[in-house]
Amino acid sequence: MPHLRPIDPADVPAVLELNEADVHLLAPMDEERLTELLGWAERADVVDVHGVVAGFVLTIRPGSDYDSENYRWFTERYGDTFGYLDRVVLGPAFRRQGLGGLIYDAVEADAGAHGRLALEVNSRPANEPSLAFHAARGFTVVGERVEPGKTVAMMVKEV
Repeated sequence: MPHLRPIDPADVPAVLELNEADVHLLAPMDEERLTELLGWAERADVVDVHGVVAGFVLTIRPGSDYDSENYRWFTERYGDTFGYLDRVVLGPAFRRQGLGGLIYDAVEADAGAHGRLALEVNSRPANEPSLAFHAARGFTVVGERVEPGKTVAMMVKEV
């Protein structure tokens, strides 16, 4: 049965490989950066499907020193009343199987302690599947940030 479990040192190569496969949608991450992120993380889990690392999720706790401009944007608006979804990745063979819902159910439950879950999705160029997924789960766009080569929709869901 698919489940979330904390990232174990043995999972690091798979996590880095999954991140690299979708790096055009994510920030680059090497082992050193993953270690930094784990230090700021509230949740750092892999999606385990019968012993295979099918994906991973990283959320950042409120009030951390995380150096992301997107995280700072939310901090300026919400202080420490949000949980931040930094990245969620599923390998291509594991998409469209309900695993995203499994991840988001857990992440949204965690964010309930903070009042809202915050994240961003590429809006130019548009990541249409992600925008549609988040809208269907009740996320709303609360702003935009323009970055070199792209624009991101800043989204929140009150939980």
